[in-house]
Amino acid sequence: LVVAAILFATFQAISMAKDKGDSLNTSPENTKYAVFAGGCFWCTESDFEKIDGVLSAVSGYTGGHVKNPTYKQVSGGGTGHIEAVKVVYDPTRISFEGLLEVFWQHVDPADPGGQFVDRGPQYRSAIFYTDENEKLLAENSKENLAATGRFDKSIATDILRLGTFYPAEKYHQDYYKKNPLRYKYYRSGSGRDQFLKKTWADVKSGNRKGAKKMGMKMEKSDTSMYSRPADEKLKKRLTPLQYRVAIENG
Repeated sequence: LVVAAILFATFQAISMAKDKGDSLNTSPENTKYAVFAGGCFWCTESDFEKIDGVLSAVSGYTGGHVKNPTYKQVSGGGTGHIEAVKVVYDPTRISFEGLLEVFWQHVDPADPGGQFVDRGPQYRSAIFYTDENEKLLAENSKENLAATGRFDKSIATDILRLGTFYPAEKYHQDYYKKNPLRYKYYRSGSGRDQFLKKTWADVKSGNRKGAKKMGMKMEKSDTSMYSRPADEKLKKRLTPLQYRVAIENG
């Protein structure tokens, strides 16, 4: 029975990965997507998929000049690509701004040379935008994060226009589910969680536990970090049509 249970769980995980793999570059109707790079995509995918309102997260590569890159090519450097994750979400349950909150609290935004144990530009942190509204929201959140003084160094996270997103090989999808022991061993040794716990120690423990449902809301002293840009700033940066869209979605 134990062997049967293990085989069933393994088959179920593989089937889920196959279902995800069959629609890696599509999004369900009435959903949106956003792309973030936070170092090892196993970790970034796992972190986002635990958030209420996130429907799925797909590991992949973007930002480079090589078509249909492989993991070996990207991890070796030279392709210009970054390990990233495409997050498909329900905008009625979580906003792009909410995803930004989640992102900041799962990376070291002051590290320009990679993330934790993974070094090199292919592992650096980045936020990818698809329109001017997302670009403005990302820039505003980055500026406000820097203004909090939480980090001694400047915020190094790139804000880049999204190009072609190439899904990673299927064995990378849902890695934390298919290989839980290997994933936990890697993550515990990467220094990621130790850094995050220390960096966000002042955030209420209740908020951290409830962050999966609340979009990583912070204490009152830090909520201004994620405020919407002032209307005058929006008007200067956006066209009249973009401004109306930003306000309606705001």
